Amino acid sequence: MRKTSAWPLSQLCVALIVYASLYPFDQWRDQGIAPWAFLGAPWPKYWTWFDVSSNVLGYAPLGFFLTLSAMRMGWREAVVLPVTLATALLSLTMEGLQSYLPARVPSQVDLLTNMAGGWIGAVLANGLEHWGLLHRWGQFRSRWFVRDTHMALVLIAMWPVALLFPVAVPLGLGQVWERVEDALTSAFDATPFADWIPLRAFELEPLLPGAELLCVMLGLLIPCLLGFGVIRHTWQRVVYALSVVAVGLAVSALSAALTYGPVNAWRWLTLPVALGWSLGFLLALVFAALSARTCAAFLLLALVVQQSVLNQSPESAYFAQVLHTWELGRFIRFHGLVQWFGWLWPYAVLLWALARVSSERQGEI
Repeated sequence: MRKTSAWPLSQLCVALIVYASLYPFDQWRDQGIAPWAFLGAPWPKYWTWFDVSSNVLGYAPLGFFLTLSAMRMGWREAVVLPVTLATALLSLTMEGLQSYLPARVPSQVDLLTNMAGGWIGAVLANGLEHWGLLHRWGQFRSRWFVRDTHMALVLIAMWPVALLFPVAVPLGLGQVWERVEDALTSAFDATPFADWIPLRAFELEPLLPGAELLCVMLGLLIPCLLGFGVIRHTWQRVVYALSVVAVGLAVSALSAALTYGPVNAWRWLTLPVALGWSLGFLLALVFAALSARTCAAFLLLALVVQQSVLNQSPESAYFAQVLHTWELGRFIRFHGLVQWFGWLWPYAVLLWALARVSSERQGEI
C-alpha cells in the first residue's frame, strides 16, 4: 500500500462523525427501547434542508477517502458498494447509540441521508479515478511536494476547519490554558492534589494591540511554514502562501458571519489584525526562499511564541454568547467539534515539526 493521506483522513472522518453524532456525551440512559427501534418508527414530521445537507456532507468525505484508500491498496473494481455499506453500518451504529442520549433523536432520515452522503463520496472518488483526475493529482503532488508528506497535508487540510469556531484573536488557535486551569481546579477540588495545581495569582488581561498583531502575524505564518516544510520550489511556496491568506480571510469571515450575522462578517478586521496579516505574509515570502529544515525550525519557534503570548489573555468577552448561539442553534453538532480542532491543531503541528526536525537531524548523522 502506497503511503497516502487518504487513509488518515478517512480515520479522522470516522472520529469526527462519532464525535458529532454522540455529542454532548452525557446523561446516558436506557430508555427501555431497542437501539434499532427507530427503524420502525413513523417517518419524522419535521425536518429541515440544513439537517439533510449536513448529514449528506458529513458522510460524503468519509465515502470519498475510504474509496480512495481502497484504490490505493489496489482495489479498483466494485469498490462503491462495499464503501457505501461501511458508511451505512457506521451510521446505523451512531443512530442506535443516540437512543441512549436524551439530547439526540435517531431517525431513518438521518440514516438514509448519511448513506446517501457515503455513496456520493464513493461515486465521486471512483469517477475521478476513472477519469484520470486522481492520477493528475498524484502527478501534481509529486511535482509540488517532497516524499512522506501525508500527515502535513492532513494538518493543512484541517486548518480551515479549526478556524471556523470563533476565537479571541483572529488566527489565534490553541488558546486552552484558561479552560485547562478551570478543568483541573474542578477535577481536583477537595482532593490532596488541589494544592499541586499551578493557579494564576493574577487576572488575565486582554492583549495589547502590539501583542494582538504578533499573534495574528504568527497565526498566518505558522500554516505557511508548515507547507514550506514539504513544498519543493520557491515559486510554489509563494502560490501556497497566497492561498493561505485567501483561505484564512474567507474562513474567518465565514466564522464571524455564522456567529454574529452577515453584517458583522468583517468587523474583526481591525488595524492590528490587518497589519499582522500583512506582516505575516511578508515574512512568509522571506521564508519561502529558505530550506525546509530552516522552515521547520522556525515553525517550532513561531508556535512556542504564539502560544506563550496567546494563552496570557482571556477568552473572548462574547464567548458565552458564542456558546449559546452554537449550542442551542443549528450548530449543536459542530460547535464542540471545530472547537477541539481550534484547541489542538497548533499542538499537532508542534509534534509534527518536532518529528520532522528530529528525523532530518538523524538523516544527517
